Amino acid sequence: MKLLRRRFLQLAAGAVALPAISWVARAQPYPSRPVRIVVPTTAGGANDIIARMIGQWLSERLGRPFVIENRPGAGNNLGTEAVVRAPADGYTLLLCGPSNATNAALYDKLNFNFIRDIAPVASLIRQLVLLLVNPAVPAKTVPEFIAYAKANPGKLNMASAGIGHATHLYGELFTMMAEVNMVHVPYRGVAPALTDLLGGQVQVMFPGTSGAIEYVRAGTLRALAITSAERWKALPDLPTVGESVPGYEASGFFGVGAPKNTPAEIVDKLNKEINAALADPKIRSRLDDLGSVPTSMTPAEFGKLIAMETEKWGKVIRAAGIRAE
Repeated sequence: MKLLRRRFLQLAAGAVALPAISWVARAQPYPSRPVRIVVPTTAGGANDIIARMIGQWLSERLGRPFVIENRPGAGNNLGTEAVVRAPADGYTLLLCGPSNATNAALYDKLNFNFIRDIAPVASLIRQLVLLLVNPAVPAKTVPEFIAYAKANPGKLNMASAGIGHATHLYGELFTMMAEVNMVHVPYRGVAPALTDLLGGQVQVMFPGTSGAIEYVRAGTLRALAITSAERWKALPDLPTVGESVPGYEASGFFGVGAPKNTPAEIVDKLNKEINAALADPKIRSRLDDLGSVPTSMTPAEFGKLIAMETEKWGKVIRAAGIRAE
């Protein structure tokens, strides 16, 4: 009888202690251990560099390692799905980018719905894009290029980093709005596409500034315009495409997301620290060197941007009949 009574008291004490232990765990300040930032591409690209920059800032500010984990594959869907399936505790984050806004329209079936399954945390940057041509193309301005393309329908080859890649979609939007006919030539990445643009095998491309600006400065490629809504301060005399094709705008967004149902206090804390990074002069200078414009937003504002980009590029994909390979 005494044995039974002692066992009962032990169980009762354990039952009381469990909620207390759980409460203590929840009460620990975030973060209390290392945080993963999943980058759904290979290491070394501009977006990977930006993720590491922000990861280092967060590590220093919050006192725990923010570790970059590259998970490329399946058009960036593998890394994205890994975050969707992760616990919603703030310890697994995602570097979001243009592919997250386009894959819903590019792929017939995905195992997740990005807008539904990823909570927006913070915007990072808008990545600027150039309209580049090989110097053999006689056009020096966007109107001259459009006139030349219309006079030579189907004779200009437009390079991209792959079917459905942002560099492809930016070009498709241009062909639609400028009403020109160019032949799309997809490559396996930006580097080989730029190589053939330099060699003259293709005549036009829409790459990000970070990978192409040195060719422009060296005079080996000609920039006709920047594709953003406003001019780029690094090349203030370079016009926007929209100055000749009203309404045209194309730039890549990057930001941070987390699994849905991540606690609001964690999202808000990360948002505050990331926005502080984007206001830091050293960070801004490094981003400017990469041809990126810092874009501080609230989580709600970033969510609206993702929805707008998803709708915009979905229309382009469906109108052009583009499907992922």
